[in-house]
Parts: sequence; C-alpha cells; structure tokens
Amino acid sequence: MTYCVGVKVDAGLVFASDSRTNAGVDHVSTYCKMHVFERPGERVFVVLSAGNLATSQAVINALRREFNDPAGPGLRQAHDVFEAADHLGALSYRLQQEHAEALERSGASAEASFIIGGEVAGAGQEICLVYPQGNYISATPETPYLQIGETKYGKPILDRIIAADTALDDAARCALVSLDSTIRANISVGPPLDLVVCRLGDLTVSRRLSLAGDSPLYLGIQQGWNEGLKRAFLELPRFEWELSD
Repeated sequence: MTYCVGVKVDAGLVFASDSRTNAGVDHVSTYCKMHVFERPGERVFVVLSAGNLATSQAVINALRREFNDPAGPGLRQAHDVFEAADHLGALSYRLQQEHAEALERSGASAEASFIIGGEVAGAGQEICLVYPQGNYISATPETPYLQIGETKYGKPILDRIIAADTALDDAARCALVSLDSTIRANISVGPPLDLVVCRLGDLTVSRRLSLAGDSPLYLGIQQGWNEGLKRAFLELPRFEWELSD
C-alpha cells in the first residue's frame, strides 16, 4: 500500500508521498514513488505512483527513456499537463494489459494509478489523477487536491485546510500532516517521506525534501500537530451538566 497526494493552490503545486511498498512483522521494504521530469525554464512534471510496483516501474522507466530522447514523445513534447496525462494513461494501460492475464492467474492485479502535475511554459500549472483504465480527472478550485493509495486517513486535514488561496508552504505542511495521519493509522504507509514544491512560473522544482522518520522537521510537525489537537479538544464547548457542577 502507499499514500500520495498532490495539491494545487494559487501559488503553485505540492506533491508528497511515502516510500513503503511492503510491511510485515519481519520485512519492510521501501521504494521512491515520486519521480521528477524537468527541463528548467521549459517544463517540469512530477509523477506519483501507487499500485502494482512492477507496472509503475515499467511506466516510469518508459517515461524516463522518452524524456531523455530529444525527439522522444510523451512528456518531452506535451503542450500541457493534460496532454501529458493522456500519454501517461495510454502507456500505463498498455503495459498493464501485457501482463494482466498472467497476473490474474496468480491472483494478482497489474493495476497502477498515478498523479501527474507540473507546468509547461505558457500553459499554466495543473495536477491530474490517472486511473488504471487510462482516463483521468484534474484538480479544481472546489477540489484542489488529489490522492492515490490509502486515502481516507489523510483526507480530513486536507478538507479542513486546503483552499485555492492557501499559502504554498502551508499547503506543504498540510500535505505532511496528511501523510503522518495516514502513517499513524496504517502500517502499510511509512517513511521516508518525499516532498516537492513547484512555485507557479518557476518551471522547475522549487523545493525538495526527503524526510526520515526521525528527521527533526518531521518530528517537530508531529509534535506540533498532536499538541495542537489536544489543545483544540480541551477547548471544545462543555456539556450543560458540566457547567452546573
């Protein structure tokens, strides 16, 4: 399992992901699920992946080969993020179909889903969620974030905090709290945590962090959020019978 989130606010984009691919009593493995494709000043794309690891690796490897070829198709030539999402969806679906029959016989699924976001010069910033079937949806002012993987535990904080006018650094902190909330509730999601920030108009990655579980910044965010929740809880309105005691 995994958890990845992409956030679009007026000032830019935030991407965050965990790195856990397997968690058991005697085996924990990690794999980076955040992949950056950039030509500074021209275009930048960030791809987050969830689902079948072999499928997602095959998709990312194919995208990387194309992007490294000056005449390559796909992200290198896309006119905007929507065109890039179309290409990613078609590529993912084709690679899934190549192995679907064999995997189904063993009771496994080849499905993978992706978040792709970024900016092409002159086309603006967008983020899209690409489904295993190859189609996609994009973020909107009413729904300014997209999630893949184990989404339910991290959603409440995003719903309460994220809006189009949220400051970019606040959106980044919120994404990390969303990840931490998921980690606390589900052993299959875990650090290191990867974070990328792309300011509108930079056409490159503006900020990038990788946080281990014992990182001072991550521990500080954990502590601050936990203490803030406790203070807010203690300040909730009292029952009538408490006021009369």
